Amino acid sequence: MRAAAHMAGFFHDFGKYDPAFDRVLCGDNVRVDHSTAGAALLCARAPAGLRPCAEVIGYAILGHHAGLPDRRNADSSMERRLDAFRDLIAPEISAAAKPDFNPIAKELTARMRPGSAPFDLSVAARMVFSCLVDADFRDTESFYAGLNGTRPDRDWPALADLLPEWRGVFDAHLAGFDQSGPINRLRADILAHVRKGSAMTPGLFTLTVPTGGGKTLASLGFALDHAVRHGHRRIIFTIPYTSIIDQTAAIFRGLFGDAVLEHHSAIDDERTDPERKDKLRLAMEDWAAPLVVTTNVQFFESLFAMRPSRCRKLHNIAGSVIVLDEAQALPRKLLMPALRMIDTLCAHYGCSVVLCTATQPAFDSRQLKQGGLPLEGRELAPDPVRLARELRRARIVQGGEMDDDALIEALRDTPQGMVIVNSRAHALELFNAAKAEELEGLVHLTTRQYPVHRRAILEEIRARLKSGAPCRLIATSLIEAGVDLSFPKGWRAEAGLDSCVRGGVDRNRMSKRPAIGHSVAPFAGAWIETRPIMPPSAAASVAPFAGVWIETQRSTFRVAQAHRRPLRGGVDRNIDDGKNIFAPA
Repeated sequence: MRAAAHMAGFFHDFGKYDPAFDRVLCGDNVRVDHSTAGAALLCARAPAGLRPCAEVIGYAILGHHAGLPDRRNADSSMERRLDAFRDLIAPEISAAAKPDFNPIAKELTARMRPGSAPFDLSVAARMVFSCLVDADFRDTESFYAGLNGTRPDRDWPALADLLPEWRGVFDAHLAGFDQSGPINRLRADILAHVRKGSAMTPGLFTLTVPTGGGKTLASLGFALDHAVRHGHRRIIFTIPYTSIIDQTAAIFRGLFGDAVLEHHSAIDDERTDPERKDKLRLAMEDWAAPLVVTTNVQFFESLFAMRPSRCRKLHNIAGSVIVLDEAQALPRKLLMPALRMIDTLCAHYGCSVVLCTATQPAFDSRQLKQGGLPLEGRELAPDPVRLARELRRARIVQGGEMDDDALIEALRDTPQGMVIVNSRAHALELFNAAKAEELEGLVHLTTRQYPVHRRAILEEIRARLKSGAPCRLIATSLIEAGVDLSFPKGWRAEAGLDSCVRGGVDRNRMSKRPAIGHSVAPFAGAWIETRPIMPPSAAASVAPFAGVWIETQRSTFRVAQAHRRPLRGGVDRNIDDGKNIFAPA
């Protein structure tokens, strides 16, 4: 995109040749539209067949201050701005400009596929826009820094320079793990197989490993090895929930130190080194750091944004290894554009994207016929069905209803247990009711608390569980988002089947809990029984469900059918009463 970016930079301030802009430079308080002239000139000079090239550059120029405009209809649209433009620039200056659109046409054509050309072209326009606005911001920043005698700290080491050291640190960290026991050996096998997959050609990948199988470190190992083999410039981990992003970022910082950038809305500034705050704040603007840990919101909203400040980082996403953790959590209403975007990043911008989850959604084009991804043969894990069987540790049973009084009585008989409900209001109400009953070790955890408080609460929970002290947790679904906790027993309010599954397996993540007796505690949804990791029997009633095992029961599905909602990630497989509906496709 060198020619396109060069032309955008060359013409973006062409309107400053307007004589009225001299008054601005002299300090007069007058407004001069300097961002329309360059776009108007390019659109006027482009041959008919190359007009789209001029419009791609024109979008970036028109939007480099106000944001990308609409094509038509709005008052600030490209069409209306060009129609209303009055050219006051001296004719001899305009005549001296001789834009050559042929190199740009070649660049754009190379980034457009049959059947996807309009979307591909829109992403190319965004990449040009990102290059332009980031360069413009930096140029302005440099000018004022020179006047003030300062120098912004935007220096980050290149990933290629860090990889030899990082891989050594990573291998040393793994060598410190206990290799005894079946679960540790299984994790080691998964890691070795995933790292071996780094030799595959860049593009789209899936990593389907049940909870507790070591997905985070396996995906990191893949990213490091893949970047070494294929020259990627950056590693980006995107996580759907702020409730677990601290956990992941802390692991990476513990390994790689200050070269890790954490970017999300719940960052605790008080925990940040004061001397590094400005550097990190600047890095959040353009993602220049070699390893970025961020949220799906930051990632996808930046890719589809129109404001210059949000789009500055787009060109730095190109050439990255991107791990989409908990890929099933992509919002259903936004699924199609999100899938098209990551497909385009892989096809045209040198990215590799790993869809990492215990419950792999049906994004494969063989299942999702319109808009699916070419994922055949791109699984990194060794035999996900076998892993689901060997890492089984939860049994989900559908039940009837339990009111708050019944839940409190159940907790009273369970010194270490948890209840997951569907709303913050219900969680607070239940917590207050349990507190009034003087239950010992009560803990309340929802997104009502600030992130700094949630971190402290989680540490308290871990300490109680480790010491065997009473710990009765009342929480919302945020606890299902990969938080490392292990309870012996729990209740989950009725919700999507994936939430019930995660409420079970995520509560026995490390397989520390022994099997417990079968005693169903119905709670308008699911009672969760944790089990140790052992290969299940080959009972006909057990069917694998993308990383966990559910014992199918006809009565269970009658209830579930009446109350089901689509599974996260847009996968809504019909519930057929009494059948093994979750068998892999």
